[in-house]
Amino acid sequence: MNLHEYQSKALFAEYGIPIPEGRVAASVDEAAKAAEALGGPLWVVKAQVHAGGRGKAGGVKLAKSVEEVAEHAKGMLGRRLVTHQSGPDGLPIDRVYVESGSEIDRELYLSLVVDRASEKIAIMASAAGGMDIEEVAARTPEKISTVFLHPAAGLQPYQARQIAFGLGLEKAQQGQLHSILAKLVKLFADCDASLVEINPLIVTKSGEVVALDAKINVEDNALFRQQRLAGMRDVAQEDEKERRAHEHDLNYVSLDGNIACMVNGAGLAMGTMDLIKLHGGEPANFLDVGGGATAERVKEAFNIILTNDKVKAILVNIFGGIVRCDLIAEGVIAAVKEVHVGVPVVVRLEGTNVEKGRQLLADSGFDIVAAADLTDAARKAVELAGAAA
Repeated sequence: MNLHEYQSKALFAEYGIPIPEGRVAASVDEAAKAAEALGGPLWVVKAQVHAGGRGKAGGVKLAKSVEEVAEHAKGMLGRRLVTHQSGPDGLPIDRVYVESGSEIDRELYLSLVVDRASEKIAIMASAAGGMDIEEVAARTPEKISTVFLHPAAGLQPYQARQIAFGLGLEKAQQGQLHSILAKLVKLFADCDASLVEINPLIVTKSGEVVALDAKINVEDNALFRQQRLAGMRDVAQEDEKERRAHEHDLNYVSLDGNIACMVNGAGLAMGTMDLIKLHGGEPANFLDVGGGATAERVKEAFNIILTNDKVKAILVNIFGGIVRCDLIAEGVIAAVKEVHVGVPVVVRLEGTNVEKGRQLLADSGFDIVAAADLTDAARKAVELAGAAA
């Protein structure tokens, strides 16, 4: 789950991490009042969306008067911001963050992320702040310093110094950075975060180290013990189909193709999408109904799939281990009947009660295409999608 910048900065303030003063606004009038309360002579108006690259897309504007703050807020609120991370449809701007201007001397990059390979928290820092870290990694990887925190030892002073030296900070600033890192590590653990990113972390002209931006991602599986943070969720920033899938314990990711996939198991889902592409098709989604799939869950999966107008065929690929193939077949039949599926459905079943499941599909009276194996299923789905396009 992602938090907005204003929410992340509120958490930063709670942990004593230095940030510029700012206020969130949901209307033009609130934005103007926020600027008046903050005082001038310079403000920054930032669109609050769950996507990076806001500045390049016009989502971050400087203002030298309260009137200009109101003008920028009016130009953002109620519109959708399209960035390189938002997708072509963009994300809605329901709030802006009005922040006091800062005198920037240097821009740095700092983040904490879960490194699953080492099973540790990784701290990444770069002197090339204000840029996409992916671009820095691709072009100038030597500018990125990384340290890994042992789960028992936590942040060590020598690691803070290593990061500070890599950023080229002066002695007084090194102490500030150490303090910020220690607080970020505590916040990271307390909030069950999967990512905390500051881009840029700035050094002001007066020599202060300040978090000019803030991004926090919270681990979804820990939200049961992070009720306060769960209440900060902004569903308007999420893909509607992905949100509905989450509510029904389905793992769904929207893609750009026209062949919808419904599979049990993430690895099998990846293999299914690979075979679709191998045979010249494009998957419309990743959808894992899970090992404990039920007929009701399968029906809901069809409902979600069919909200995508691009879908020209559906490929159901189920391996019945924990879940029985006859239950999946019942779910497919119920979905085709109740949801009024208007595109071809290709089904490949294998595993527990497979013969019973196949017989149910054959006797259903619906135009459901049976496949002998996964390759056959992928090939048929691609052919049917091409014919329907």
